[in-house]
Amino acid sequence: MNHFWDMLVESYHKDKTAFYFENISLIVTIITSMYLAMNADAPNMKIVYPGYMVGALTAIYAYWRRRIPTPLILTSYFAIINIYGYGVASYWW
Repeated sequence: MNHFWDMLVESYHKDKTAFYFENISLIVTIITSMYLAMNADAPNMKIVYPGYMVGALTAIYAYWRRRIPTPLILTSYFAIINIYGYGVASYWW
């Protein structure tokens, strides 16, 4: 547990802004996935996609600041797919 705590403290000290954006992403994504799980029989995807979009965009910014390309690429893909999914859920396309 100490190692985990040390990682958090080190992450905070390296880039406080990225640290906060990563945690916003974490919290929003967890809340959104809980909503999705609790409403799995008929989720309102117009709520799910924006939640995941906020999580993706805040993570993208944090990853950009920290210069870590692999999660940046993957999360950017998630953001694009969330736009498409929201359009489908809203009957835009």
